[in-house]
Amino acid sequence: KAGVYGAIANIIAIPLTTFLIMPLEALALLLDSVGLGAPIWWLCGIMLNGLLNLAHFVSTRPGAITMLPTMPLGAYGLIILGGIWLCLWKEKWRFFGLVPVLLGSVWMLQTRPPDLYITGDGRHVGVRSEDGELAMLRTRSGDFIRNMVLENAGIDGEAQALENWPEARCNKDSCSFTIDVSNRKWNILATRSGHYIPAIALSAACRRSDIVISERWLPKSCQPRWLKVDRNLLMQTGGMTINLSQNKIVTVRDRSGNHQWMRFRSPEEHRVRKSRIATEKSDSKNGE
Repeated sequence: KAGVYGAIANIIAIPLTTFLIMPLEALALLLDSVGLGAPIWWLCGIMLNGLLNLAHFVSTRPGAITMLPTMPLGAYGLIILGGIWLCLWKEKWRFFGLVPVLLGSVWMLQTRPPDLYITGDGRHVGVRSEDGELAMLRTRSGDFIRNMVLENAGIDGEAQALENWPEARCNKDSCSFTIDVSNRKWNILATRSGHYIPAIALSAACRRSDIVISERWLPKSCQPRWLKVDRNLLMQTGGMTINLSQNKIVTVRDRSGNHQWMRFRSPEEHRVRKSRIATEKSDSKNGE
């Protein structure tokens, strides 16, 4: 999400704050010590109201906010590199910094947004259509989750329910849908409840699908044709996006790294942790 007119508004807002509002507030605080600060605070109020009115005016103009999908790290790096070059030099060659800025901008604008957005718990799945609309697996996903997925997809609008898609076949436990990307049809299955599903039916549905997404642990008998995204995988990677045209998967772990303070861990590490917690609880009870 980018504010188009923000820089223009700041040409007025920053001098107003620096040269008028802040000095007036300092003077008002000083005069408060002798009980004479009220008139200055009144002036400050007028200035602050003007600042807020400017912000509201700019934010409500048509096209004030532009939604763009998350840019590739390489494009971001080029833009930053070009900006640093422009700032470091005073000679004419500083304008060479415009080259990486333009290259990064073109790269960003030409980047195709991912087709699937999966949250770290596997409960929420966003599906982007070819016409730029987004559908959510769960209609009761909160505003924060829905807005986060919409912003990452670069969509300014409302998400529709996946079950309303013509290509989707949904029941209370799962949704099966098809996406046509680069002249290939991808069959995707996503669960949306914790209810019991017979193993035979689940295995058959997995075999018919290219991708299976679930918040639960899926059995080994569930073998999709390309990718199984269940709790086992998401514990190791966090949320992810999938670009089907390039068969490219980008995970939270790829972006943030596997640091000690992160919660990503393999199933074996998870079992060891649970065993250690159980042992500590047992020792604590025995000690009592």
